[in-house]
Amino acid sequence: MDWLDFRQLPPSSGGFSELFFDYIDEYEKVAPFFPGNFRDFASFTNAMAGVDARTIDRETLRAVLAAQNTGSGESPRTLENIRLLGASGTYAVVTGQQVGLFGGPMYTLYKAITAVLLAQKLSAKFPGKNFVPVFWLEGEDHDFAEMNHVAVLDHENVPVTIAYLPGGAMPEKNVGAVGMMAFDETIAATCGQLEAALAGTEFTPGIMAALRACYTPGATFAGTFQAWLNRLLPGSGLVFISGAEPRLKRLLSPLFVRELQEFPRFSQMVIDRSAELERSYHAQVKPKSINLFLFHKGGRYLIEPRETDFSLKGTRAFFSKEQLLAIARETPEQLSPNVVLRPLCQDMLLPTVAYVGGPSEIAYHAQLGPLYQELSLVQPVIYPRASVSLVQTNLLRAMEKYSLELPEFLGDVGRVTRKVVEQISDIKLDRLFDSVTKNLHEALGELKFGLNEIDPTLLGALENVTSKIDANLGVLREKAVAAQKRRNDTAVRQIERAAAGLLPSGNLQERELSPLYYMNRYGEGLGTWLMDRIDVGAFRHQVLQP
Repeated sequence: MDWLDFRQLPPSSGGFSELFFDYIDEYEKVAPFFPGNFRDFASFTNAMAGVDARTIDRETLRAVLAAQNTGSGESPRTLENIRLLGASGTYAVVTGQQVGLFGGPMYTLYKAITAVLLAQKLSAKFPGKNFVPVFWLEGEDHDFAEMNHVAVLDHENVPVTIAYLPGGAMPEKNVGAVGMMAFDETIAATCGQLEAALAGTEFTPGIMAALRACYTPGATFAGTFQAWLNRLLPGSGLVFISGAEPRLKRLLSPLFVRELQEFPRFSQMVIDRSAELERSYHAQVKPKSINLFLFHKGGRYLIEPRETDFSLKGTRAFFSKEQLLAIARETPEQLSPNVVLRPLCQDMLLPTVAYVGGPSEIAYHAQLGPLYQELSLVQPVIYPRASVSLVQTNLLRAMEKYSLELPEFLGDVGRVTRKVVEQISDIKLDRLFDSVTKNLHEALGELKFGLNEIDPTLLGALENVTSKIDANLGVLREKAVAAQKRRNDTAVRQIERAAAGLLPSGNLQERELSPLYYMNRYGEGLGTWLMDRIDVGAFRHQVLQP
């Protein structure tokens, strides 16, 4: 097992920022923007005390969770955790994600595993208290293009995107809550595309049979996501919650009413905090005047204030303030929070002491403290999710054969291939061109001395000649490198294939690839294998070899 500091990873590959780096390594710098240090158990003690001081409708919560965690492959441990959540002295360790096709990318799995392992860790630290891992199903999001696809590597290690297109075409209109969207017959073709993209292994038939049994016409994005994650993490005790449930929306009605009555007060609080944050860092999210969507005629639309009334963004639908307030009080299930209000909704409903998030989520929680204070809510400890790369045999072989280090594959792959080609070639191009360039510059230097004595005005012409020589040598060098690569095509392809598995499409594999790719290579027990090996207390990027 190896580790990499997050700063060793390409910043653009994982959504990393200076705020995230300081949160991980120098918490004191960002302490004013967060509720407590995730490394300090005292922060969890404070969060527990805050939860204990609140009134939570645990009976409604228990009843809803019992209904939402039935018939999706849940384990007895999940049912026991739901029972525990119905009583005081039990706390939630929450994470969540959009309900992407086939379970989304690898980091979704890492989020769930981190929540499970952190709950176990806290239970051991605080005997007599119970900590339950909870996964918030973000099924109300209407961004279909973000949730309708996954990526795998094909038999050549080339990233391939597999997309579900209802009826064979991308929807042209706002589809509303994607989580509630039912698959049509096209899902069979999507499964077929996935199977065709995967290199056949001994595990392929079983995995594809299980996937096809889960992803059937009539099944929903949210339902299949939950069932598939239960299959990946059997017996983990993970509890799923969907905020779309009308009984839960009724509990959120007072928050919706306040947002509509007092706008843009909540947004201004976030803007003021963001201004403080931006003196040193960046603001991850931009609040809207009203941080609520309305479900209307099958779509989900942002509510926007006008001079005397309100409109739904992108439509010609208009509402008076009284109409929207009536909806918030009487049928709040028609309303849906945006990224600013969603965490507060989650923590109003649940006895949350910790939220497991990735780099971007950690960043936007830095903006939300004033809202938690205003609503007398406990802002949970923000706990970094596990970050992992799986190193396959082809990469290990390449590293050993050519004396390469793992971080080299996370940089410019072209530089790595040049290094390898230089190693195995009889003609050392870098050395040759560096030597020639040095000799030419020395000779031109002597010429410069002589010309200066004869006529200093000739030095400008000499500089022009020198620039052209350097430019032409650069072009010749690149052509020579390309020719040398062609002569060593096998080695170059070996390096490029190995690198593609580590940084597919320029992103960390955890953000790009589906767990299905690794299940197909190593077996359906991937989730359990990861659960046994991931360390959620290291706060570095973990490197594992399956």
